[in-house]
Amino acid sequence: MADIKKTVLFVCTHNSFRSQIAEGYLRFKYGDRYEAYSAGTQPTTLDPRAVLVMTEIGIDISGQTSKPLLDFFDKDIDIAVTVCDTASGACPMVPGAGVVFHQSFPDHGDCNPEEPQCLKHLQDVRNSITRWIDQTFA
Repeated sequence: MADIKKTVLFVCTHNSFRSQIAEGYLRFKYGDRYEAYSAGTQPTTLDPRAVLVMTEIGIDISGQTSKPLLDFFDKDIDIAVTVCDTASGACPMVPGAGVVFHQSFPDHGDCNPEEPQCLKHLQDVRNSITRWIDQTFA
């Protein structure tokens, strides 16, 4: 009998950067054990800077899109993780999720990745997310 994958939903306000990185990394690294999704309480669009910093580590998330959290309310989600403080305050519970917890990651801010200090900050945010996923889901 095949193992059933656990579903993990990463939630952020805009579903543009942190939650997208988390979704893409979990799918890439642990997709044999987890189905990864992301959504936003106020979704916008995928941040090209997220695509940039993920491409640096060999992961293409350019096909991902921002999705509203409402799209997941009728789905069975094993684990929901809010990855920004605003989303945690907006949805301390996710209907249909077995477990909901909060893991805060730094805000990526509004900076130009062509500036070395900005690029380093974006990489640091990515690294904190990927390191936490490795520690939590490995």
